[in-house]
Amino acid sequence: MRWLRSVFVAAVFGLLCSGGLVLAAEPEVAAAPYVLTQASSPADFALVGDKQQAQILLDRHDHKGLQRAVATLQQDIDKVTDRQLPVFHKVTADAGSGLALIIGSLDQSALLKDLVQRGKLDVSAIQGRWEAFQINLVQAPLPGIRQALVIAGSDKRGAIFGVYDLAEQIGVSPWVWWADVPVKTSKVLYIKAGTLKVDAPKVKYRGIFLNDEYPALTSWVLQKYGGYNHKFYQQVFELLLRLKANFLWPAMWNNAFADDDAKNALLADEMGIVMSTSHHEPMMRADKEWNRYGKGPWEYSKNRDAIYQFWQQGAKRHKNLESIFTLGMRGQEDEPMSEGENIGLLERIVADQRQILAETFKGRGISTVPQVWALYKEVQGFYERGMRVPDDVTLLWSDDNFGHLRRLPTFDERSRSGGAGVYYHFDYVGGPRSYTWINSTPIAKIWQQMDLASRYQANRIWIVNVGDLKPMEYPIDFFLRMAWNPTQFNAGNLELYARDFAAQQFGAEHAEEIAYLLEGYSRHNGRRRPEAMTAQSYPLLANNEAARVSRELADLAARSTALLAKLPQNQQDAFIQLVDHPVQATQALFELYHATARNQVWAEQGRRETNTAAAEVKRWFARDAALTARYHQLGAPAGQPGRWDQLMAQPHIGLAYWRNPEANTMPVVLTNQPITPADMGVVAEGSGTSWPQSDDLGQSLTLPRFDRLGTQQRVIEIFNRGSQPFSFAAKVVGAGKAATDWLQISAQQGEVAESYPLRVSIDWRKTQPGLNQAEVWVKGTGYGWAKVKVTALDSPAAQAPVLKAALASAATAPFADADGYIAINASSALVTGNTAERYWQQVAGLGRFLMAEQAGSMVAVTLPDHLADLSPAVIKQAPQLQFPLYFQQAGEFTLQLQLSPALQITPGRGVRLALALNDAAPQLLDLMADYDDKLWQQSVLDNIRILRMPLQVKTAGLHQLRVYLVDPAVVLQKILIDTGGLAPGYLGPVQSRRLQLQQGQ
Repeated sequence: MRWLRSVFVAAVFGLLCSGGLVLAAEPEVAAAPYVLTQASSPADFALVGDKQQAQILLDRHDHKGLQRAVATLQQDIDKVTDRQLPVFHKVTADAGSGLALIIGSLDQSALLKDLVQRGKLDVSAIQGRWEAFQINLVQAPLPGIRQALVIAGSDKRGAIFGVYDLAEQIGVSPWVWWADVPVKTSKVLYIKAGTLKVDAPKVKYRGIFLNDEYPALTSWVLQKYGGYNHKFYQQVFELLLRLKANFLWPAMWNNAFADDDAKNALLADEMGIVMSTSHHEPMMRADKEWNRYGKGPWEYSKNRDAIYQFWQQGAKRHKNLESIFTLGMRGQEDEPMSEGENIGLLERIVADQRQILAETFKGRGISTVPQVWALYKEVQGFYERGMRVPDDVTLLWSDDNFGHLRRLPTFDERSRSGGAGVYYHFDYVGGPRSYTWINSTPIAKIWQQMDLASRYQANRIWIVNVGDLKPMEYPIDFFLRMAWNPTQFNAGNLELYARDFAAQQFGAEHAEEIAYLLEGYSRHNGRRRPEAMTAQSYPLLANNEAARVSRELADLAARSTALLAKLPQNQQDAFIQLVDHPVQATQALFELYHATARNQVWAEQGRRETNTAAAEVKRWFARDAALTARYHQLGAPAGQPGRWDQLMAQPHIGLAYWRNPEANTMPVVLTNQPITPADMGVVAEGSGTSWPQSDDLGQSLTLPRFDRLGTQQRVIEIFNRGSQPFSFAAKVVGAGKAATDWLQISAQQGEVAESYPLRVSIDWRKTQPGLNQAEVWVKGTGYGWAKVKVTALDSPAAQAPVLKAALASAATAPFADADGYIAINASSALVTGNTAERYWQQVAGLGRFLMAEQAGSMVAVTLPDHLADLSPAVIKQAPQLQFPLYFQQAGEFTLQLQLSPALQITPGRGVRLALALNDAAPQLLDLMADYDDKLWQQSVLDNIRILRMPLQVKTAGLHQLRVYLVDPAVVLQKILIDTGGLAPGYLGPVQSRRLQLQQGQ
């Protein structure tokens, strides 16, 4: 695929014919695919040709980590072509084909130094840079070599990343080992004539944190490796390098990286992985090492000498290993310090730690020793109250554990020599609810948050908590590729990334369908994380939400099943891991709670179907277990532990609070013993109250109001509370002599076995202006009639002449006030006033929308240090979102703004936007107003923050709602206006329809 640049999309991903996922945005020299599976020109370089192949030249004194990578590349080429390239350390007497793949680092390779000195290789583009690499073809570089492909690295990792760049382009996915992705085979591999690629990372340290690793990862590691030893970590290190990452916080729940196996740290340094310890483990000492070797309490005010010596040993152990030293101190097991929020004590701690480093690295200069202070949870409070560390220490800001950045560098902080970074989460154990099972962070959300980090120059460290590593392959891949070059991604190319990730793993043929499945399950889990699900999460009644979600997941599951059957056998294990398991497991969990909700409601109504729903709950619970078992048996005969046995063992059903249960717990179900005869029940659409209980409660059954512009059919459900079928009769009854011919029902009699939908509609030709009222009476078994009230509002504003005149003057089709509300997706806005410094941008896939809605959110972007003038006159000049509205009535209504949760990333500045109806003065709204822990907990569970305000509509007809940009980090998802009929729900109703001129004719 050739790359096409666009002024709208500055960065795109592409799929090589060989299957490589290639960054094609912001190329420093070139980013075009350079590997071909057939020659296109006589000048192409035959890495593995029809009749010739290259030899690999590598200086024997080059870095051991690079030598490892080259050996891996040699194996990769063999897997792709079934031919092995020999490795030599100098040009042999018989150079064979005269073709060479020359690989080296500028600081260690005599081969490269010779090429540079003789003018055969220009490395000025990478010289002296961090982890830069250059890949280019050179003619006659050495005696006996007529053509060479040179991979040159500015340093060890630069060369390694160049090696793995080639490995990826020839058709070897970074997930070849960790997700069983088969290589894309080809008999020949050519390098395109004129190839020159130069690349380097924009974030200095890029990595993952293995955390919350029990029971899943730990059980697997113990079974396969006997513990967290160097054999296990070798696979982790290679994955990171293949993804061009360089940084790791190792597993630490019951593990101590450097102590569990002395070879762990040595191997990391050799392979090129920079090691550190997590946010609460200072000075390269694991938390569990204090349990093993520490003496006395982990309290610095009481036990300074022992802790100081403990830290000295950590610094000494890593003196000659590439490391980043975590400073500060928290309590054991990731708790706050027992001494409380004592700034003076923490300042003393950091000073002592710096003294240890100065003594350990004597003569080197402490500012050259990488150090980080993780401003996590309560530690950020120390900083905000005035504690500071020397400028050479990196400030590692954190999200709120649920993917929303808490703080980013100010203008002054961005000038610190140590820079800043971000600690992010795909996995978390803690309140208000843990999430550790499967991916629940859509890439659109990752992009929006990390794009903020990039804009605010928090680019020294990007580290993400990935839990057990599997099954977070998809978001890990995105996060680390974005860390390499954040600016290659933008709001317009995220869907391209999904397709190209799918194509790299499974080929181009089904890439679009696989991307849809990946985005579908992760978007659903992003609406509400699986561990936070309950039977009440998506209401059965309001807005038909549960049924809408059920249909979407059923479609995803069916499409995934069908695609699995089409794939070749060698791709199916990878497809199950990356796609089918999360899709099917996501559906199973939702339907488990969906059936539980039906069971509870039907039991309350006394339905005979109660037991059917109870059986469904049990079936979905068993389905979840069967999916786990299938995953655990991959790569092995049925019934035997498979390649990934235990890696899906995280309990995820039945969480009552943040701590996981010991095992999945099926929801309690209710059963019903129907009476022998038939017994009628009746319920109106949108209500949980049913007849005959409604009579006992003194409540009336009422259908939601009809109006001309709204829903044109509603349902009265007649159901059986007994075990035998029965007949019913239905009729329309008016008050006094009032006409009722405007009210229509689908049947006047019928038979009910379990349930029967009686459809109710309105003939608007026969209604009277204003409010029309009548009742539908239903009689079945026993004595009396069930009575359901029906109202139809035929407002003047909905009449054809009035509506036609209004729409004739409308610049844009307005959203209709219908069924008692207006619902608008933010991405439907007309955007005006955008500038290069301040603008609204649409992000597809960001928000709680169903896939069918094809909606996204509107994100407010400003330059980091832009401070808005909050005077109404200036706000009116700001970029704005315009939403045309058509109200059937005047009145004071309630407006809801549904926004993504966001926090105060800039001190002293809120998270604000402004709103006005028509040309009124804008009203300022702040997400941080009255914000407290309870509100935060609800926001992150619901993945939404709702702001409410009264909206005064003085006249029926056309109006314009305006939303003005004030602060960055505002993400508007949806607008709801309650005009009298909005039912409380989770997602809310689908977008209201837009009125077109013909509707008024």
